[in-house]
Amino acid sequence: MTTEMVGNRPGTAELVWQQFRHQNRIFWRTPIAAFFTIGFPLMLIILFTALFGIEAAKFFTPSLAVFAAVSATYTNLAIGTALSRDNGILKRIRGTPIPPTAYLAGRVLSGIYLAFIAIVLMMGTGILFFDVDLVVRGLPAAFVTFLVGVGCFAALGMLVAAVSPSGDAAPAITNASLLPIAFISDVFIPLEDAPEWLVVIGNMFPLKPFAVAFRDSFDPTLSGAQFHWPELASMAVWGIVAAFLAVRLFKWEPSSGSSGRRGRRTAAAAD
Repeated sequence: MTTEMVGNRPGTAELVWQQFRHQNRIFWRTPIAAFFTIGFPLMLIILFTALFGIEAAKFFTPSLAVFAAVSATYTNLAIGTALSRDNGILKRIRGTPIPPTAYLAGRVLSGIYLAFIAIVLMMGTGILFFDVDLVVRGLPAAFVTFLVGVGCFAALGMLVAAVSPSGDAAPAITNASLLPIAFISDVFIPLEDAPEWLVVIGNMFPLKPFAVAFRDSFDPTLSGAQFHWPELASMAVWGIVAAFLAVRLFKWEPSSGSSGRRGRRTAAAAD
């Protein structure tokens, strides 16, 4: 019997696929996560276009599409992974035959998949309803920028999960780091007349390269394929460093404070 069970054990690819589907189900069963990842940026596109006119949609649509993709990877992965650690899920995963790498790969792939849905929905809305141009020659650059960008922010999200002291702290860390940077990264507002020091700070982080490179791939006034190699290199470096640190610092055990709270809840339930 043991030999048969081992022989029928799912391969790594199948385990990753199972975790991918599981994480997707969890996401869609959490309405607040779905709203802030997809609904909120879409609402902002509609609102900003109503306030500033159709022409403004050519700036806001790709910019907010990037913001939605970052929310699906950076924010959701950081918060979801940290909460899973607090709830003891990560600890239990290490005690099962599922390879930890397969579990984490399924979680990351789910975040990238949701980012793809979000960015297609945002761009589709802009193209269909707000006269945003679909520049065919820029699609390869847009796709490469998307992959490098979401890979970078997925790694950053896992790094935040690794260093976050608890699941309760993860939302504060992600919001405090993402939202201020978004305002100085050509996402919510164009920074044409911004002070030089704000421009310099914005250029230091990977969000602005993501927004600029992706937006330019849909700009019909620009010629060529629009591959922004310096921006892609910047995001790649951020992603590689973040992935390295996330692997080194990642913890599977809940912190002592969260473990104690969970232990008290378990004991109360048992009683």
